[in-house]
Amino acid sequence: MIWILPTAVGALLLLVRRAPRATAVSTAAATLALAVWAAVTRPATSFPLIFTSGFSVDGLAAVMVVTVAAVALAVLVFATGELREARFYGLMLIFVGAMLATVTATELTVLLMGWEVMGAMSYALIGYWWRDGDRVTSAGVAFVTTRAGDLGLYVAAGAAFAAFTTGGTSGQVLGLAALPELPQPWRDLVAGGIVLAALGKSAQLPFSFWLSRAMAGPSPVSALLHSATMVAAGAYLLLRVEPLLAATGWAGPLVAWVGGLTALLLGGVALAQRDLKQLLAASTCAQLGFMVMGSVAGGAAHLVAHAAVKSLLFLGAGAWLTALGTKDLSELRGAGRRYPVVGVSFAVGALALAGLPPLSLWVTKDSVLAAVHDPWLHAVGLAAGALSAAYAGRALVAVWRGSRSDGRPAETLSWAPLPVLAAGAAVLGVVGLPAVWAWWSGLVGDPGAARVDAGSLALSGALAAAAVLTALVRLPEPRVLTGWLGLEAAARAVLWRPLLALARGAAWFDDRVLDGAVEAVPRLGMAAARLARTPFEMGVDGVVRAVGGAAMGLGRLARRPQTGQVHTYLAQAAVGLIILAVAIVLVR
Repeated sequence: MIWILPTAVGALLLLVRRAPRATAVSTAAATLALAVWAAVTRPATSFPLIFTSGFSVDGLAAVMVVTVAAVALAVLVFATGELREARFYGLMLIFVGAMLATVTATELTVLLMGWEVMGAMSYALIGYWWRDGDRVTSAGVAFVTTRAGDLGLYVAAGAAFAAFTTGGTSGQVLGLAALPELPQPWRDLVAGGIVLAALGKSAQLPFSFWLSRAMAGPSPVSALLHSATMVAAGAYLLLRVEPLLAATGWAGPLVAWVGGLTALLLGGVALAQRDLKQLLAASTCAQLGFMVMGSVAGGAAHLVAHAAVKSLLFLGAGAWLTALGTKDLSELRGAGRRYPVVGVSFAVGALALAGLPPLSLWVTKDSVLAAVHDPWLHAVGLAAGALSAAYAGRALVAVWRGSRSDGRPAETLSWAPLPVLAAGAAVLGVVGLPAVWAWWSGLVGDPGAARVDAGSLALSGALAAAAVLTALVRLPEPRVLTGWLGLEAAARAVLWRPLLALARGAAWFDDRVLDGAVEAVPRLGMAAARLARTPFEMGVDGVVRAVGGAAMGLGRLARRPQTGQVHTYLAQAAVGLIILAVAIVLVR
């Protein structure tokens, strides 16, 4: 269970807070070593929970654990400046541990645990500078949006459990491998819930806007969140449960079309951005759309290559933000020349993102499209690929055109991971080449996946080269694109405000109607008591007063003979004897 090490050390850092950077980097290095060992040995463990649960490293998980650990190490080595607090490193390590638990989980219950911890850590990291109210608001928007999608995973787990309780399924019903065998309607409910959760986590339409808000976090957080964790978790989950999606007949095509439309529309959003981090965020949504359009083998290859490319680009953007204090494209002119290590590394990542040959995403993107048989969806993918080249070219031109001499001096050690990531961005596409494809597709559990042909590679390479040239032309920036298609405003209008209105109505009903009903009960009781007191209590009080008055009168009469004089008592005794004698005589 690789996830235990970073999670435990991260929790310890939050408590002890000593030597956080060295501890975090050494932990990340040890985690990478464990990930490589796990990828080779393929360990598995199980334990009783609701049903038999556990963690396992198969081929697809092996690819992911190495990717996550490698990117996490690069990001933690890069983090500098104000990000030296133990809180930052502790949260980052727990974040990495949650992602490792997610990708190795074999059952919905433990998957949910890793999924939830990852979401909580993303909220804490996006709002890391908690004294800034705007950043905290952005963290809240991102958290609430992903949580709305996460509800689908609870629906999926509940539906799978219901399938077990109604009979006809085994005790492995919550296992990911057993989901395609569920009876109807539970299988469709499980598939729908997983698709909702995965699309929300990976910022696919209509959830994409939360990724824009996530840019409020530190650049290393963006690099990790946008490359190998969090958003990648949704795409990975869809690749993992591909047999379930295929078994439903409708979920697979739905996911493919959502991915294709996200790649196309968010590519347009990326092209219209003036903020470098916002451009990269929109491009992340678009590239994740590619991952779920085709085969498992193609999606996994694109996921791994994109992790190297996007972590490189975000770290480069963070380096310029630290050195120059800006992320505006118009103010970054000449930044690549001023800081050549960052500039050259960023250029390799941008050209790979553009899909230019022979860099990684050129091959992996076409490996995805090779499995797309719908001609309309294939056309959408080609158009989205051309947009990728256009927005990547725009970012590249912005940072290399012109020259500048201002800015802080370079921190060589912290920028050391950039050339390594650039090398990965350049060569990772080799898995899509025909000589390696059979091995790769077998490794990730998708033998026989469609292989990209030379003609498709030539076409996409030419389209990418032509689209990159558009970066030299000033293109219009429609407001709907710069504003992320108005998705957040639409979500507020369609969902958030009605929910708030419903909540206010429920509060009014609770305060005025329910509380009023409760308070009316004692009021009615008091009124009934007052009514009962008038005819009955007054009569009883009169009897009591009469008895009391008679007793008091008798008392006064009895007090009169008590004078304290002996001769009076003798006279009274004599009178009493006389009365007694008369009574005796009369009785006889």
